[in-house]
Order: sequence, then C-alpha cells, then structure tokens
Amino acid sequence: MTDLEAALRKAVRGEVGFDVTSRALVTMDASNYRRVPLGVVAPRDADDVAAVLAVCRERGVPVVARGGGTSIAGQATGTGVVLDFTRHMNRLLSLDPEAGTAVVQPGLVLDRLQEAAAPHGLRFGPDPSTHSRCTLGGMIGNNSCGSHSVAWGTTADSVRELSVLTARGERLRPGQGWAGAPTGLRELVEGELSILRTGFPELPRRISGYALDALLPENGVDVARSLCGSEGTLGVLTEAVVRLVRAPRARALAVLAYADESAAAQAAAGLLPYRPLTVEGMAADLVRSAADLPRGGAWLFVETGGETPAQARARAEEIVRAADVVDALVVTDPAGQRALWRIREDASGTATRMPDGSEAWPGWEDCAVPPARLGAYLRDFRGLLTAHGLRGTPYGHFGDGCIHVRIDFDLLTEPGIARFRHFSEEMAELVVAHGGSLSGEHGDGQARAELLPRMYGEELVGLFERAKALWDPDDLLNPGMLVRPAPLDTNLRFSVLPRGPVDVAFGYPADGGDFSAAVRRCVGVAKCRTTSASGTAVMCPSFRATGEEEHSTRGRARLLHEMLAGELVTDGWRSEEVKDALDLCLSCKGCRSDCPVGVDMATYKAEFLHHHYAGRRRPLAHYSMGWLPVWLRWVSRMRAGAVVNGLASVRPFAWAAKRLSGIAGERRIPRVAGETFSRWWRRRRPSASGRGELVVLWPDTFTEHLSPSVGRAAVRVLEAAGLRVALPPTLRLRRGGRVGDGRSTVLNPVSVVRGRARVCCGLTYVSTGQLDRARTVLRRTLDLMAPVLETDTPVVVLEPSCAAALRTDLPELLHDDPRAARLASRILTFAETLERLAPDWTPPRLDRPATGQTHCHQHAVLGDAPDRRLRRAAGLTGELAGGCCGLAGNFGFEKGHYEVSAACAEERLLPAARAAEGEGAVVLADGFSCRTQLEQLAGVRGRHLAEVLAEGLEGLESSEGPEGLKGLESSEGLGGSEGQEAGRVGGTGGARRGKGMTGPGAC
Repeated sequence: MTDLEAALRKAVRGEVGFDVTSRALVTMDASNYRRVPLGVVAPRDADDVAAVLAVCRERGVPVVARGGGTSIAGQATGTGVVLDFTRHMNRLLSLDPEAGTAVVQPGLVLDRLQEAAAPHGLRFGPDPSTHSRCTLGGMIGNNSCGSHSVAWGTTADSVRELSVLTARGERLRPGQGWAGAPTGLRELVEGELSILRTGFPELPRRISGYALDALLPENGVDVARSLCGSEGTLGVLTEAVVRLVRAPRARALAVLAYADESAAAQAAAGLLPYRPLTVEGMAADLVRSAADLPRGGAWLFVETGGETPAQARARAEEIVRAADVVDALVVTDPAGQRALWRIREDASGTATRMPDGSEAWPGWEDCAVPPARLGAYLRDFRGLLTAHGLRGTPYGHFGDGCIHVRIDFDLLTEPGIARFRHFSEEMAELVVAHGGSLSGEHGDGQARAELLPRMYGEELVGLFERAKALWDPDDLLNPGMLVRPAPLDTNLRFSVLPRGPVDVAFGYPADGGDFSAAVRRCVGVAKCRTTSASGTAVMCPSFRATGEEEHSTRGRARLLHEMLAGELVTDGWRSEEVKDALDLCLSCKGCRSDCPVGVDMATYKAEFLHHHYAGRRRPLAHYSMGWLPVWLRWVSRMRAGAVVNGLASVRPFAWAAKRLSGIAGERRIPRVAGETFSRWWRRRRPSASGRGELVVLWPDTFTEHLSPSVGRAAVRVLEAAGLRVALPPTLRLRRGGRVGDGRSTVLNPVSVVRGRARVCCGLTYVSTGQLDRARTVLRRTLDLMAPVLETDTPVVVLEPSCAAALRTDLPELLHDDPRAARLASRILTFAETLERLAPDWTPPRLDRPATGQTHCHQHAVLGDAPDRRLRRAAGLTGELAGGCCGLAGNFGFEKGHYEVSAACAEERLLPAARAAEGEGAVVLADGFSCRTQLEQLAGVRGRHLAEVLAEGLEGLESSEGPEGLKGLESSEGLGGSEGQEAGRVGGTGGARRGKGMTGPGAC
C-alpha cells in the first residue's frame, strides 16, 4: 500500500480503490483520450472531499471530479486521484415546488431529478441525450445543454447557487453579487472590463473557455454562472441549488423532412420566431430505420408545447405550414414521440460508425456558430472534410447552431494522428471565421483547449490562466484542461492497443475479424448505465442490479481495453480482474441491440472464457450446466428421468448434487420430462391436415428433455395452420464415422459417437466459453443438416436463445464454413413461421389479457414484431415487458449468482406476473429460463405462446364437435406419402426406415 493510499484510507469514510479494476474503470470517458489514475475515491460527503483535497495537496497529487463519465473531450480522466460522485453523493436533497428550485448533490443522475419534479409540473430545462446516466455535477462542469436549449437555455441558465471546495480547502457558496468569489477575483475582473466586454462571441452555445463575462456588472456579477463550464478546474462541487422550469402540459412533435442536411440547417433559424421547444437536426446516414420518418434525406425534430394537446398540435401544424419541406409528420401520441426521440438520442452512439461500418471518433463533436450562419458553416465544413479525405455526418442542435459530428479519423497510425492535428487546427480557424465557439456543449477538455488562443486570442487566454491561479494556485484540480493544456494529439486511448491481429475464436464480421476493433466499439456514451429499464430495453441488467460500473457493459469493455493494452491489466487473457467483471454478465445480449454502437458483451465474454480457461480446470458449473445436453441425453437413454427427479426431491441428494455441480444452493433442480419430445414424436399418429409447406422443427435441449409440452403444442399449431412438420435428421453411427444404415455419408470424425448423432445449437458451450467443444458440436450439426440445406426448407426454433445462437453465434463461430451462414438464414421463430408460411391462417380467438417478458435474446437478435402481431390476431391484449428474467440459462443457476439473478427478475418480470394474478392474464414466457424463474421465484406458471394457441385450438375443437379439428391429433408422423417426401428431403432413407427428418434431434 502506497503512502497516498494509506493516508486516504485513514482520512475518508468513503471507498478508496487503488486496485487494478478501480483504476481501469476510469482511465477513459467518452472521448479519444486515456489517462491512468493512481486511485479512485467515492466520497460520502463534503467532509470526505475536503479530506481528499488535503491529502492530495500535501503530496502534490492532482484531483479530478467525475460524474457519469460521458464527457467527450477528455476532462473526466486524470493521472492523480479521481473523485467518483456517483456512488454516495448522488441524492436529491430537497425540491421546492413553490420556488421552482431543487438542491442536488453532484452525482445525482438527471433523470432522477426529472422524475421527482414531474409530479409538480416542473422539470430541469437542459436535457442532454445522456439524460438517463449523466449527473448534475458533470452537467454543471461542462455547462451541458441538450435538445431543449432553444427554450430553456444551458445549465448555466438553470444554476442559482453552488457549494464548492477549493483545492486549498476553502468552502465557498458562489452565487450573485460576488458571493463566494475567491480573494482577488473581483479586482481581476474590474481591471479587465474592456476585454471581458469585447472578447466573447455572441451566440447561444458559447461554452469554450471560462465564462468570466458572467462577472460583468451588466450580467449580474454571477459567480455561480462563471463556474459553469469550468470542467472541475476551479473548485470541486459538493452541492447545487438549481432552477426548475414549468413543463408544458401537452406536447406535439413536428418532424420536418428536407432533401439534405444543408437545407435543414438553412431552415432551422427561420423557425425560432415560432418559439419551439426544440429544433433538432439529423441526416439519413444516422438512422438505422427510417420507416417511422417522413420521406427525405434529413430531418428537423421540432417540438411544441401547450396547455392542451390541441394547442400543442396547432403550434406544430403552424410550423409545418411555415416551413418549406419535402414532407412532414406531426405526432401527438406520447409513445410515438418517445420512439422518434430515441432515434435522435441514439445518434450519439450510431455516429461512431460510418454507413459502411468503419469507425468514427469525437474530437470536433460539438462546435457552435450563430444559427443564421449554420448552413454556410456546414458547407465549408463539408469542404474541409473533403480536402482532408475525411468523412462525418453532422447532427444535433440546429436551432442553436450547435453541430455534433463523429469523423473517421485514423487515430491508430502516426500519419493518421498527424492529419488529425492538421485538420483540428484548420477546423478551429473555420469555426472562428464563422463567429463560433470551439465547444457548444461538451467543453474543451484536452480535445480543444490547446486551440483556445485561436478563438479568444492570447490576451484573454492569459486572463483565463490568471483566474485559474486565483481559484487553484497549486494547479491541483484537473490540470491540463482549459489552461496550460496538454497537446490534443497526446494521451490518445488507441495508442496503447496492439497493432497486429489478436488470435480469437469468433469471426467478428462487423469488425473485420479484429477483436481490438470490437472492443473499441465502446466509446463510453454509457447507455448501459441507465438505472431503470423502460419499454422493451434489456441492457444492462447486471448494472441495474448492482449499480457498479464494473458490472456495466462499458465497465467490462474498459477492462477488456486495458487487458489488450497490457499496461494496467498485465496478465492478458488470464486476468482475474477481467474474469470477475465478466462473471456477472448474464450473456443476455441486450447490449447487442440496445447499445448504440452494438457492443456484444455476451460474445466477448465467451471469447474471454475460452482463452482464460484454455488448458486449465474450469468451474464446476461449466461441466454441469455447460454440458447439460450430454447429461440430459444420457438420462434419456437410460430412461432414468424418474430416478433423477426422485433424487432431486430428497434434500441430502439435492444438496450434494448442487454442491458437486457448482449450482446455487437456493435453486431447485428442474424436473426431467417423463417422455422426451422425440419419443412422443415417434409414437404419434400421422397428421392428415398438413398439406402446406414443409418445415423442420428444431428439438432443442430444453424442449426435448425439460418441456416437451412446448414442442407438442407447436406441432399442433403448425399443423393446424396447414404446415407439414418434420424433425432434423438423426443418424445411428458406428465407430469409424459411417452411417449405421449402410449409406456412404461420412461425418466429421471428431463428431462420431456411439449411438445417435444429433443436432445442437451449441448454446450451453458458447455461454460457458467452451468454444472448441461448441465448434465440434456445430460442425456435427451442419453435417447432419446437410440434406436439409440442399433444399430451401425453413427451420423452426421454439427456444429463443437457441434460435439466437443459430442465427448469430453459429456463423460467427464457424465463419470459415459457408454452411453455417446457410443454416443461420433458415432459422425462423415460431411466430415468424406462421406469419411467413401460413399468412392466411387465423389463430384461435382467445380474448384475454397477456403479460410477461419478451425473451432478452429475442429482443436483441430475433425481434418480436411477428410475435406481437400474432398475439394481437389471437386477441391477447397487453404488452410484454423488456429486461431480462435473470436466470439467463446457466447464469442464474451458478453458485454466487442467485442474488443478482433474483434482483433482475424483481425489476420487471415478477412484478408483472404478480399483477396479472388478479386479472386472469396468461403469463407468456417463450424461454425455458424465463418459465423456470417464474416458477421458482414466484410460483407462477409461464406459458410458451405455442402452448396458449394450442389450448385455444382444443377449445375450438370442443366447440365444433367430434369432427372439428380431429385430424390435428398427432402421431407417428410422416408415414406413407408424407414420410416418403420428407425422407427424400432428409436424404437418409426416411421412406424405407422412418428416418430422414423424423428421428430425435436433441443434442
């Protein structure tokens, strides 16, 4: 333990972290920069902050205040001690509806303040796109703005009074009339009135530099305002009194479509006289799907307010009439408005990728010019990009003349970094030529502070340095920011990453096969740190359960980055720090869809575990849960299900089994079905109803051994819809690799086993990082499915996690086998099958409410639009929640995961299920894990949608009499002509021996 760490541990009551993980989590913010701190302190109160400052001052150690870590200019990183305000100093201390004010701590997340203010008809005006995770302290430090700044201004406009600790321990209360000013500040201002009155450009989004003009007499001598945007370089904020604004009772959103971004930018200033709440702009390049937008190449999002919906709509329609647009849309439905705003908010992450998938970076993220000059500025900006051979797609706050843009800088090579510097210097000159500010929202940090003399001149920048010396004479607070800055092309976070390829198992097709590029996807916008799930969102359940950065997608990506860098995390794939951070990743894949840049932590976790345990002993759960398909197949072959179930119900045996298997003691071992799905299939009578298209029904491990009722129900519904159902091929093998029926087909030797070769998605092996075994299983599956792949037969998968594995993990793991992509393209969910292959079929009318949770893998990979349409057609009302059930396959069963697993379930799934008990609602849960979680934690029976529809068919059959749906009773399937045709598709002699695609197929 260093002297600094020992002194801090003795002086403060909050957490002190000098370990590798604590430091690695804060090496970066959302910028291009990286600095490794000595340690991290989470203070409990202002006294703790004062103690940290005293210890660090005595030793000359810099201090950096950090909130949500979403700063884009590098100002939330440091080489000394980082103060993390998000753990303890994160409360709303009071709210006065009459005065319209609130007292907040610096770590309070903006959305928490908005939630508290909303019942009083109030809100905090500024609202950056990171509102669900940015903190008030960070907003004050950067003078953040957001989309409503045309109506409610910047954070500085909403600050009344601050509580600040100076680096020398002085407690000040900056406000108006020189209140809280350090000694000498008034004399400095009064001696430099001329330059303070002429040196600052007039525009609504001037954030760069120190706001010393707020100290002019005509501006109210507002010391609190002058601290806004100072990036923690003058004092450490411990409390703030902020002003709230009256929120309109109703809102409408006019989406105005233009031919291109220049036309939209030119039009923005002309809309300001109509007093809109927002004038936001974005181009088509940033939109994943423009289906909900009016036709055009760029859009302005113009929000209006009113006392009534009609008044808000009338104002929006007035703006539409006044605007010269290609097309327009006015939305008054709150849900519809939220969906459209999500498109705009996600642009901050989407912009980190160019349309062709190549990388783009901040650095010139938020310059601002007078709104009337925005169109001309954008044309010149485009010209400068072209001159340097760069690309970028502007978007942002067009009504304020503030543009966000990520540019495809090459920050990995010396020539690319040199071009980054040259472009930055010319860009600064361009912004100044248009009367603008280098920063219009996110601050200068290291990205732009070096260029401030080009905007303000040497004399005014010298005045900034003198002001800094009055507040912080020892240069202790965030040194290198704003004054005496570090060069903009140093401390780049990419410079420490390996230049050559990293040997990996997955293909990473979206990143050119480069694992480093995959890790670089996380730019730090921290959507994964959202503290409450909303809508259908899933990411990141473990962070919401623990509140720890280490258990967020961003935190894990940071540790992987440091693992590749090798400076802080020095033992590579063997790193215990990375393993511990990934341990609570549920592999829910929510980040794959919810992260604006598509970080796929489930895949990264599988990759890491594969390398971490290579040649080493694995956790017991990897052998028990990871090899679950094998154990269940053995139980099935020995007809030992009843014995296993009996032993599992005897406490001593169950305790011993769980202990030896690495299973959490709180869990109950699921019961094995008395009859497997495939055995039921073999004894069923032929179906006479199916005359439509042939589909292969995938007998996943869970359906085969644990819930065959789902498979039986699916067969019933699919055949009722007129489809013909078969199971995948299954072959009896001898040693040596030839098929038992004497045909000459040869399988991959590594997949040859005694008994039957069976298809498997490999999910349990992938999720535990046993990727060599997963590849073996998947190659065997492709061998077995070869006859099916020679046709265009669709493959129906009932278990969402298995469908997701086949659609994504399979082609990414076997990226060198073209059959993998072919099989992945055939995978359909149950609802997709009915929608595509039986579009004229009408499901039974159930007319009852439904609740539950969309499976996390379905949300992330498969999509649930067909499911929603199928439920609607069947009269199942209500929407399913998002989030994750928390069991997540093997995760919730593993020892040490029970509490987090239960916390995830309690967030949305279990409350929804309990609320449905008194409403007679059916609880839908297509995933076996979801159903198990419901049963074990709430005593609620979850149903697969196929089961609910099959039950409806039975009711219909009863009402129609004995002839009704008589032919739907299933039996030995595919006998006679049906069996012959399926046998030909299967290619293994099905007509002769009842094989082909009719045998058991679970792995």
